[in-house]
This record gives sequence, structure tokens and C-alpha cells, in this order.
Amino acid sequence: MSQAADEVPEDEIDASRAPLLDHLIELRQRLVRCVLALLVAFGVCFYFSEHIFAFLVVPLKEAFGDGNGRLVYTKLYEAFFVQVKVAIFAAFCVSFPIIANQLWAFVAPGLYRKEKRALLPFILATPVLFTAGAALAYYIVMPTAFHFFLQFQGESGGLEVEALPSTDAYLSLVMQFILAFGISFLLPVLLMLLNRAGIVSRAQLVSLRRYMIVAAFIVAAVLTPPDVVSQLMLAIPLVLLYELSILAIWFTDRKAAKATPETEPEAALPDAQSEPAE
Repeated sequence: MSQAADEVPEDEIDASRAPLLDHLIELRQRLVRCVLALLVAFGVCFYFSEHIFAFLVVPLKEAFGDGNGRLVYTKLYEAFFVQVKVAIFAAFCVSFPIIANQLWAFVAPGLYRKEKRALLPFILATPVLFTAGAALAYYIVMPTAFHFFLQFQGESGGLEVEALPSTDAYLSLVMQFILAFGISFLLPVLLMLLNRAGIVSRAQLVSLRRYMIVAAFIVAAVLTPPDVVSQLMLAIPLVLLYELSILAIWFTDRKAAKATPETEPEAALPDAQSEPAE
């Protein structure tokens, strides 16, 4: 009876079948929609690129103080390409929900209902966690790191030392911060998916805790600028997210263990009823 409960309905299997050519045509249509969404978002973001860049400059402006500091560009075409980079970066962030929706619409028909219910929470949690990491980088990490960097202004050897960051270098630094923290905050999604796939267990994650602490500092040293402040502010959240993932896996395992005994008596019921008949 347990085997019959695990069997997938035949109509659900037939509904997920389609010729290869139909899959390729649908994939092309989905990709075209993704590209169109990205192009439309790029056009809108390029029109507002100055406002977007002004928003990205706020942490540096606050670190310099009112009326102090400036951005320079050393190449004639640098300012233009900075606006293009800002537009591309913002367009991808704006069009990501549409791109993710098209990818899900292409993959979902090939999944069973149980697989859809298992993957949907992770798909919804991905943009939330990425946004949380980017917000942490923008509102806390970047202002703290910029204040630390600007402390080295002053006099050195009788010469005045002044920070004159270029627009392209600053934009690259901001994108590095946002992407590093946004991607790092997806660690719980990755670990939960590996656990659902049976690749890692909670006991294995607990035993690897000490190695994860070392790996967190190595990842922070690679993804962030070479300063202790930003590296610590990325390594510590990574360790906390790792512990949160272990706690979430423990909660899901406990919930699954509570649901398992409820199905066992139903499977054993026909055997108990058949004994008096003999």
C-alpha cells in the first residue's frame, strides 16, 4: 500500500511529456522574453542612470561629510561607460523577477507536484535573501568601510594626502560589495537544497562547523576589499547563516519525523484486518 501511495498519477506524467522540438520552441520564446525584459529595463534605467548613481554615491558622500570629497574620471569616455554599467546593473536587478518567472514557467511543467511544492519556497526566498545581503552592504558595511578608508587622509612626510576616487573605481567597489553580500546570503538556500537532495545531512554540517568558520573568513577575504573591517562584516554573517541553516534543517527534520508515524498505522491496517479472516 505504501508503494501505491508513492506512485505518481499517470495523467500527471503524461501532462509533463512533450516533444523535444516543442521544448526548444518554448525555450526560445522564454529567452526572447527575458532579453526583451532586460532591454526594456536597460532603456529605463539608462534614462535614470544619473539618479541611480546618485543613490549609490550616498554612502561615500556621508563618509566624506557635507561639502567635502569629490569623484573624478581620468578618461574622457569613463563617465559615459559608468552610466552604461549602472544601467546594466540596475536593469538586471529590476528584470530579475521576470527572468526568474520565465525560467520557472519553463521548468515547472517537467516537475511533479511534490517537487514543485519543495522548490517553490527556495525560489521565493532567493530574492529576499539577496536583497537582505545587498541592504546590509549598502546601509551598514559600505559606510563603515568608507569611513575607515578615509581616515588615512591628512599629511604624510610633509605632503597632503587626499582621496580622489574615480567614478569607475567607485562603481566597481560598490558592485563588489553588493554582489558579495547578496550572493553570500544565499548560503541557507544552497545548504537546504543540498539537504533535500540527500547530499549533506544535519550531522555532517554540525561536524564541519569548525571548517566552515575558516572557510567563511577565506571567502570574505576573496570577495571583499583587502581590509579587516569589511572582511569581518562578511565573515560573521556567513557563520551566523550557517548556524541558521543547521537550525532550519533540524526543524524540517523534526517536522518530517512527527508526520511519519501518522502514515505507518494506515499502511499496517489491511494486515491487521486480514488476520481474523484466516
